[in-house]
Amino acid sequence: MEFLRPTTWAEALAAKVDQPDAVPIQGGTDVMVEINFSVRRPPALLDLTAVPELATWSLDGGRYRIGAAVPYSVIIGELGGALPGLAQAARTVGSPQIRNRGSVGGNLGAASPAGDSHPPLLAAGAAVEVESRERGVRMIPADAFYLGVKRSALLPDELIRAVHVEPAAGPQYFSKVGTRNAMVIAVCSFAVALHPDERRVGTGLGSAAPTPRRAREAEEFLAAELDWSAPLQPALLARFGELCAGAAAPIDDVRGTAGYRRHAIAVLARRTLTWAWHDHLERRAA
Repeated sequence: MEFLRPTTWAEALAAKVDQPDAVPIQGGTDVMVEINFSVRRPPALLDLTAVPELATWSLDGGRYRIGAAVPYSVIIGELGGALPGLAQAARTVGSPQIRNRGSVGGNLGAASPAGDSHPPLLAAGAAVEVESRERGVRMIPADAFYLGVKRSALLPDELIRAVHVEPAAGPQYFSKVGTRNAMVIAVCSFAVALHPDERRVGTGLGSAAPTPRRAREAEEFLAAELDWSAPLQPALLARFGELCAGAAAPIDDVRGTAGYRRHAIAVLARRTLTWAWHDHLERRAA
């Protein structure tokens, strides 16, 4: 196995052109596990740890631009106020050691349906900045990034450079079900983001379909039925949970059954929307 270690972004893009099969690695929290268990044996590893710009974030044009190598611990410590849904999800990732190494960019690159960062990125309307040496930069909306189980819209010569997310316009919440309380892959997960100025609610489902996905019908239902100045009606909340469960396409596996996942998604959807709505009404009253 060849080991490539560029020190600049230009060198990284050139290396990806020269060896499209090279697997990018930053924290190694996904890739090294797969290699150690012989799940994959790539011809080359493209180590990006020496490219400093990937580990920085900035606020550009009203949106946060988070470098692909910014670790979860930085998102929690420095961006938790502006991006609460993403920070909540980051807190559920592995152990402190994993949160110090793993990143949202790595999560996106792995494109696992169970990745914890995917639901809040979908709910918040994030976009993924990717680049190739030949074609330059393109922005991929999060809901167009995932194509299948561990498959993304990345082309062979492209690398993930950053994630763009707007500061939260309203309350955001993330919740997941696992076989224990910490250091666990999600049986299923759900994120909700309120966008009061637009009178809409964003959603994100994880580990409940071949790809992370939005519950679009549930979002459309709330856009039509929500009274943004009143408490949630039980019937509306129940219907929202049903529609979110209906958006799932889960499987039976060692972590849970398809039936359990559908039920859990409905529960998580009702729970997170209730939390977010309580915060929304408190802010209105303040």
